[in-house]
Amino acid sequence: MVRRMVLQKDLETTAELGAPVFLDGIRKNLDPAWIDEALEATGTATLRRRRLPSEQVIWLVIGMALYRDRPITDLVAKLDLSLPGRRGPVVAPSAIPKARQRVGEDPLRWLFERTAREWAHRSADRHRWRGLAVYGFDGSSLRTPDTQENLDAFGRSNGARGEGGFPMIRLVALQALRSHLIADTCLGGFNDVSEIGLAEKLFDQIPDDSVTIVDRNFVNARMLIPMMEAGSNRHWIVRKRSKMRWKEIEHLADGEWIVEMKVSRQLLAKDPTLPKTWRARAINWGGAKGRLPRYYLTSLLDHEKYPAEEIVAMYRERWEIELGFDEVKTKMLDSESTLRSKSPEGVRQELWGILLTYNLLRVEIEAVADEAKVEPTSISFLMSMRQIQDEWMWAAHTSPGAIPKHLKKLREDIKSFILPPRRSERSYERAVKIKMSSYPRKRSKLKRKAAK
Repeated sequence: MVRRMVLQKDLETTAELGAPVFLDGIRKNLDPAWIDEALEATGTATLRRRRLPSEQVIWLVIGMALYRDRPITDLVAKLDLSLPGRRGPVVAPSAIPKARQRVGEDPLRWLFERTAREWAHRSADRHRWRGLAVYGFDGSSLRTPDTQENLDAFGRSNGARGEGGFPMIRLVALQALRSHLIADTCLGGFNDVSEIGLAEKLFDQIPDDSVTIVDRNFVNARMLIPMMEAGSNRHWIVRKRSKMRWKEIEHLADGEWIVEMKVSRQLLAKDPTLPKTWRARAINWGGAKGRLPRYYLTSLLDHEKYPAEEIVAMYRERWEIELGFDEVKTKMLDSESTLRSKSPEGVRQELWGILLTYNLLRVEIEAVADEAKVEPTSISFLMSMRQIQDEWMWAAHTSPGAIPKHLKKLREDIKSFILPPRRSERSYERAVKIKMSSYPRKRSKLKRKAAK
């Protein structure tokens, strides 16, 4: 009798809460028609009735990104992804990797690109600075399982400490900085292509009437001149590299000049279309105590329309893309930067799914921010992700007793998602926090044989 009363209470609570807010948003934003279109456009749609059809495989890959700690076979069962058969909705474990191989990476890539360009550019358009949409791009990398296939496809890193222990995949992302939505991404093997080579492929995706905050790693004429010339009214802001030299052409104000720089012979040899010199606006903004002065360079030459102090403040927003990478690698992947998949196509499929899922989370976070009347970066990514994880699992089980009491409170008090103001006065020097191990590095059997 007591258990019956508890069940009745849980059912009443579920009825009051209604459909999960975040989960409904994810399914609404990822239109089923887009999934069908992605499968049709990439030739992976199937007419044969399967226990794990292609559209469900798409949701499986999204589930892999959301539930890092769960085996794939468990996800199919827990998220109720398989269609019912004679013996119920059970899929043989061996059929799941085959289903992923059947779908491949192309539909996930198509879906990511289709949604990312719409969501990110729409978001950047809403959060303009002096009429310009604000973007940033930077590179990162992820480890892949140590298989020969992945090693042949991606290669390993080579640095001062020697060859890396895992094959690595490199990516460069273009991000709408004020919402962290990723507008586009290029993937490549770690040894086949540089970050600059990948970044050059993103120029066409930078919209007109925009400003892109660029890391110092990308400061050269080969990057910045074509980025401007690829569209109309495209601008950039960057910190000066220590070895850069220029000639002052015009004095604008205290600590501001129009400067001219030479294009190196090496770059001219690679790209004869580049001019021999190029100009920018240099801003001397001083430096911390005991440091050399900092210089900022920008293509925004009008010092009255674009004040120096605002440009310096804008450059500090470049850190938002680092925070975005941290949300993916630390929060979504739970600080385990090694992907699951053992084949190159599986790695790319998994990574497109991670990027698609990240944007789905960020779209919902922006909706919560609108409701709370705060900036999207003021909403806790971790809390929002956990909310979606819980709701998807509960919705799949449809068990009223699985909904904890705090869910209703979170829905009623949206301020629970709002982060405290950032402490901009904090400043830390870069330093290695973890001492490198003194143990010898483990090498693969193939490497040991080659050494003999």
